[in-house]
Amino acid sequence: MKSIGAAVFFVVDKIDILKKVPIFGDLSDSDLRSIVDKMVSHTYKKGQIILMEDSIGEHCFFLTRGKVKITRLSSDGREVILALLASGDFFGEMSLLDGESRSANVVALENTKALTLNMEDFLTALEMYPKVAINLLRELAVRLRKSDEQIASLSLSDAERRIALSLLRIAEEQGIIHQGHVTVNPLPFQQDIANMAGTSRETVSRTYGLLEADGYIDRDGRKLVIMDYDRFLSDFS
Repeated sequence: MKSIGAAVFFVVDKIDILKKVPIFGDLSDSDLRSIVDKMVSHTYKKGQIILMEDSIGEHCFFLTRGKVKITRLSSDGREVILALLASGDFFGEMSLLDGESRSANVVALENTKALTLNMEDFLTALEMYPKVAINLLRELAVRLRKSDEQIASLSLSDAERRIALSLLRIAEEQGIIHQGHVTVNPLPFQQDIANMAGTSRETVSRTYGLLEADGYIDRDGRKLVIMDYDRFLSDFS
């Protein structure tokens, strides 16, 4: 009886987690349970490669704990960070939708847990629950817009502005807002910010100093506070 109770609690816990995933937000508990029953839990250590570019796509991943970075290598061998994802985010769906190989690498930034759904069950969920398919389209549209913005910032902005735009993107995705201040804790490492902005770690460090001197941000270790989000957004977006 004890093991059965623990198993039931684990299923309920996973259902609560899936409610935070944008594409599943409109489903009932019974519908979520039917999806959870088909999922498998995985654990990844900090620095572990979860997916490799050009590998065959067989599963979609739903983060339940930790953070990952989505990366590709540039023509000169530099790492370019396309996105940073945390609990409640998902990845790996593109290969399941178009049948092509993985388009990027995924690496755990810290000890991370995820639930996976194989291709057949993922596509079945889209067919059975139209709300999931619609929410997925919305999420893909949001990601496409962010990619367009990132491409534009990389091609049109100077390095300092690109770094500021990267901080804005991280603040939007991971920050906690309170009375106009936005706190990001922990902030990604400077090299990761550099890889997002297409610049060097030294330039990131210098830009932090400039932003602090101008009163845009305040830092304490890996905690960063955007002091006036509206001002920051107005001046750099």
